[in-house]
Amino acid sequence: MDAVTHDPLLAARAASLHDLSARRLADAAAVSVLEQAVSQRRWWLLQWADGAAFVAGLVAQDLQDTLFDHGVRWPRCTACEQTAEHSLSLEPALDPAPRWVCSESGIDVAPLGELR
Repeated sequence: MDAVTHDPLLAARAASLHDLSARRLADAAAVSVLEQAVSQRRWWLLQWADGAAFVAGLVAQDLQDTLFDHGVRWPRCTACEQTAEHSLSLEPALDPAPRWVCSESGIDVAPLGELR
């Protein structure tokens, strides 16, 4: 395998970009926010190399938080019967394999990078 496949930040970027695209939010503004999240986590990863397994979830959470600050809910839940608009959340918060879960019903929706 080449170096690209071993870069946890590129894998994190790819997972979040897939999930943005799955929910039709991969526009220039959202991708710019994603790039900023990846850039900021690069420093974090340099400080704590053992955190490589967790960086994908952290990048996605950073992206979600920043988009929310800009008035964008991502990813919106489409899995439950709740009428109020709400987002999915990543659980567990610090895990090598976080999953998108409905914040209202607790329904397990998909692993990070596999939204449909």
